[in-house]
Amino acid sequence: MNSTNDRYRLADKMVRRIGYGAMQLAGPGVFGPPRNRDEALAVLRAAVDAGVDHIDTAQYYGPAVVNELIREALFPYPDGLALVSKVGGRRDKSGAFLLHDEPDQLRASIEENLQSLGAEQLTAVNLRLLDGAPAGQRFVDQVGTLATALQDGLIAGVGISNVTREHLIRALEVTDIVCVQNAYSLADQRSKPVLDECTARNIAFVPFGPLGYPREVHDSVLTNPVVTDIAVGHGATPTQVALAWLLSLAGNVLLIPGTSSRAHLAENLGAASLRLSDDEVTRLTTAFHRP
Repeated sequence: MNSTNDRYRLADKMVRRIGYGAMQLAGPGVFGPPRNRDEALAVLRAAVDAGVDHIDTAQYYGPAVVNELIREALFPYPDGLALVSKVGGRRDKSGAFLLHDEPDQLRASIEENLQSLGAEQLTAVNLRLLDGAPAGQRFVDQVGTLATALQDGLIAGVGISNVTREHLIRALEVTDIVCVQNAYSLADQRSKPVLDECTARNIAFVPFGPLGYPREVHDSVLTNPVVTDIAVGHGATPTQVALAWLLSLAGNVLLIPGTSSRAHLAENLGAASLRLSDDEVTRLTTAFHRP
């Protein structure tokens, strides 16, 4: 059950299985500038120095704030660095999230990401859906817009996010899918059918909210007695156990835990060296499983 392989394919790159999600670098509510700009830049540089080669971002983080931080900290980008973004929404001047998912809006969002990052091509772009979005013709047209961006060389791969297995099957009728981003954690295993489909098709599965969301769920994961007991046994932290559990599920799982501090970054990356036994994986899975 445990995979010791430390890399997996993401579009045209082989990336380490723990990357970095940059959302938390923006201000409160993922809006406005960071509380500590110098630390935000330092976290990005520390991540790459530690071997991170997969950074997840979005133009609407801030908006534009996080992409500009990434550019300031890391440009010119090192060879092999995968920059992945998402489209489908925008933020207004008050910080409210609004849909921005018509075909022309999706194309414009991809181009805005490239401009703010100073990149010629993004490794992948995910079409981010709202909860309950149907897998109908509108979805097919949206995926088609990303497929056109792929053909035009703006992106190296098409991804989808917050989707069902039905969405994935429908998207694959339009174009190759290189990654799926869905909520997945010990406390939220509802996307297991999507993960299984991705594993069968050699598609990267990228969990967001890997420690549970919202905060009370996050806290319940890290204080769960099964998690804390296994952490003590390994001389690890509960965070590392929760992340290592995700890595154990399948070799195509790529993590993008986010943080705004270098200390937490080091803790997250340390999960890569934690090897859980099959029995520990089963204990963790069943401790949170809901029929």
